[in-house]
Amino acid sequence: MLEKLQPAPMFRAMNQNNQLVSLHDFAGEKNIVLYFYPKDDTPGCTIEANEFTQLADEFAKLDTVVIGVSKDTCQCHADFVKKYGLKVELLADTQGEMCVNYGVWREREKNGVKGMHILRSTFIIDKEGILQDVAYGVTPEGHAQEILDKLNPQPEEEEAAAE
Repeated sequence: MLEKLQPAPMFRAMNQNNQLVSLHDFAGEKNIVLYFYPKDDTPGCTIEANEFTQLADEFAKLDTVVIGVSKDTCQCHADFVKKYGLKVELLADTQGEMCVNYGVWREREKNGVKGMHILRSTFIIDKEGILQDVAYGVTPEGHAQEILDKLNPQPEEEEAAAE
């Protein structure tokens, strides 16, 4: 598992528009919220994507891009974005390389059957490519707001940190 203050693993993958996106594209310019989710257009994943979309302008004000990652195809991502009017970029990790590198490809048992799946997880990567937050096994509802709060500490939190 990854930990805070480590360099973020390099990534390169195609997005919903069949454009190559990599960690280096944002170096020195944008923070990245990189969130991994199991599958497009499923209940939890739709909640999470919609909540990130609702807060897209707030993330943008903090020089932050939000990028979702699953093993779905570019076309599946494009359909998902169109269906819900999503304002997040979605990467197609069809081979699972990013999932492995970020430690989110996990075995689980469901109804007595073991199988591999993506553990819903989120990483905040700063402009220098360093992990500022690592969260494995997150809950979709309210998660986007939690991440925004981590990026934008409130004044009372800043004062407490200064003491």
